[in-house]
Amino acid sequence: MATTLYTDMDDALFRKLADIKLLVCDVDGVFSDGRIYLGNDGEELKAFHTRDGYGVKALANHGITVAVITGRRSTIVENRMKALNVSYIIQGEENKSAALKNLLETLSLSADDVASVGDDMPDIGMYAHSSVNIAVSDAHPFVAKQANWITTLPGGFGAVREIADTILQAKGVEQGIFGASV
Repeated sequence: MATTLYTDMDDALFRKLADIKLLVCDVDGVFSDGRIYLGNDGEELKAFHTRDGYGVKALANHGITVAVITGRRSTIVENRMKALNVSYIIQGEENKSAALKNLLETLSLSADDVASVGDDMPDIGMYAHSSVNIAVSDAHPFVAKQANWITTLPGGFGAVREIADTILQAKGVEQGIFGASV
């Protein structure tokens, strides 16, 4: 067993993380807690954790591409992901399997290079194109059963940071995490 900053992990899974070049995440339920706040005037609000933002920036500082694939369209998501310099923001995509397959072709990557993170049924399609299938700790039970790693933290409360830290630890560069929180 490998001892990570968060928990013990199977050695084989930890070694797979060292090869990750692309982290693909759902948004609602992964970067946020999955709740959508609607105001009386139709405004939509979501909460994002700054630690997750720091993790995304740390991955980018170490050459790991981050992408999001979400079934909804939201200016909030666009703005947040651009602020984090997320390389690929795919919104309004219900077929996440096809979207990830197309992204892999664009980037000339294989499933061995990819970790995917989800929390609910539409995210399972990404798992077919990933070597590491991650569910946040509060994911739907069916999704958790498909994952080979379940985070200790829930979506919207640092799960993405946990993933980023663990990938960087597997690569042996966790001491080189730097930059400002966003």
